[in-house]
Amino acid sequence: QVRLVESGGGLVQPGGSLRLSCVASGFTFSSYGMSWYRQAPGKERELVAGIRSLGAITTYADSVKGRFTISRDNGKNTVYLQMNSLKPEDTAVYYCYARAFLYWGQGTQVTVSS
Repeated sequence: QVRLVESGGGLVQPGGSLRLSCVASGFTFSSYGMSWYRQAPGKERELVAGIRSLGAITTYADSVKGRFTISRDNGKNTVYLQMNSLKPEDTAVYYCYARAFLYWGQGTQVTVSS
């Protein structure tokens, strides 16, 4: 049974940093690409970043390029999203997504506010 558990969200001031983690289970994690999405109130869910199975290829939304970094540790079945220089417009619920299984995590709230 596929399971994705996110953690690391919280309240942070503008310009601050957070690192999100997503621990996967129920499938061979190292064989599949993973993604982070986010959904702000009243907006559609959007892709933030994606990473291929071996981690060599990553993609980012234009709005987060240069500020966010996606990475993975296949030995720990974990994908990370390092978020730096956070802005109020980054406020959203962040979701981990395993596209091959069409499976979403439960989400973790990130709030950027002074």
